[in-house]
Amino acid sequence: MTAPREPDAPPPSTLKKLEIGFERVLFAARWILAPLYLGMIGALAVILVVFFRELVGELAHIAAIDTERALVLALSLIDLSLTANLLLIMILAGYENFVSKLHLGDHEDRPTWMGTVDFADLKIKLIASIVAISAISLLRAFLPLAEANAHVDAPRLMWMIAIHLTFVVSALLLAVMDWIASKSAPHARARG
Repeated sequence: MTAPREPDAPPPSTLKKLEIGFERVLFAARWILAPLYLGMIGALAVILVVFFRELVGELAHIAAIDTERALVLALSLIDLSLTANLLLIMILAGYENFVSKLHLGDHEDRPTWMGTVDFADLKIKLIASIVAISAISLLRAFLPLAEANAHVDAPRLMWMIAIHLTFVVSALLLAVMDWIASKSAPHARARG
C-alpha cells in the first residue's frame, strides 16, 4: 500500500522540471564571467601601452643610458611581459575552464597547452608567475644600491623582501597541497 500524497505537494514531474530549470540557470551563470575576461583584455592593452611608453621613453635618451639603467629597463620590460603572459594564460585557460570551449579547430597558432590546463595547473602557473614578477621587482629595487651614494629605503626594501618571501612560501605550500591531493586521489577513488 502506498502512502497518501500530501495535498499541497506538487506532482514529482513538476519538481523535476523545477530542478532542471534551476540547474540550467546555475549552468548559464558561468557567462557572468565573460565580462571579466573582456576586462582582462583591456588590462592587457594597457600593459602594451605602458611597455611601449617605457621603451620609447628610454630610447629617446639612448646616448645617456648606462649599464644599470639598461638593466632596469630590461627588467621592467620583462616584468611587463610576464604580467601580460600571466593575463593571457588567465584569459584563455579561465575562459576554457569556466565558461566555454574555444572553437578554434586546428588553427596553426593555437598554443599547445590550450585545452590541457586545468584549475590545478592554472593555480600553479599563476603563483609561479607572481613569484617571478615579485623577484624581478625586488631585483629592480636592489640594482640602484650598487651606486656609491645610493639612497637606501630600508623599510621599503624589507617590506618587499617580506612580501616576496610570502609569495615563495605560498607557492611552496600550494605545490605541496597539490602533490598531497594527487597522491590521495587514487586512494579516494578506490575506496568510493
